[in-house]
Amino acid sequence: MAAGSSEALILDAWHANAQAWERAVREGRIASRKLVTDQAIVEAVLSRSPRTVIDLGCGEGWLARTLAHEGVQVVGVDAIPSLVEAAQAQGGGDFRVISYDEVAAGALTERADVVVCNFSLLGGASVDALLAAVPALLEPGGALLIQTPHPLTADVQPYADGWREGSWVGCGEGFEQPAPWYFRTLGSWVSTLEAAGLTLLGLQEPIHPHTGRPASAIFLAGARQGDGDEQASRRSVSRHRTE
Repeated sequence: MAAGSSEALILDAWHANAQAWERAVREGRIASRKLVTDQAIVEAVLSRSPRTVIDLGCGEGWLARTLAHEGVQVVGVDAIPSLVEAAQAQGGGDFRVISYDEVAAGALTERADVVVCNFSLLGGASVDALLAAVPALLEPGGALLIQTPHPLTADVQPYADGWREGSWVGCGEGFEQPAPWYFRTLGSWVSTLEAAGLTLLGLQEPIHPHTGRPASAIFLAGARQGDGDEQASRRSVSRHRTE
């Protein structure tokens, strides 16, 4: 599977399945989310006592609404217009249609105490470019939180980076062709963060109460000293040149 076509297929699949996904989330159809992973990412974000959050890949906005109830100001972005429209209809944040490529190119000018990616990093090169833009989105002392399927329990063979076929199993009815996703080992996630100018600060492994195995991995990372300011300065210069 060619990398370029795989990246495009991710967006195609989410455009096609947006309504089914919205129903699955709002009706609580995904057992692991209800049992452990939703609460795990909420607690991880709130543990940072943020005033502001940027939710990259916000979907229909459930996380933003939950954080808003705790007094957090949230900017949510997603590339799928129908999901952003659904989020806007429910409120709880400032929701915008922005692709990861656009974020990587500097489309977001805000900074936040926390940038969160909750099961929203499926690509290869697109994710690399997105993460490289994160330091410029963080306030001083800010943090990135990524929740993703745990690489050791994702039932992927061989245990090596590469594109894999997706699945909607466990999400309920109404789904069409699933999106492919780029699998990364634990070591690869750490290397990817380092290449983006980020330093791993912590790793949580929320345990599924029924299986006793990790339901996900939550990476906590911060910008290397000076990297966020340097990237923000470059972004500002680039923006002024194009105006």
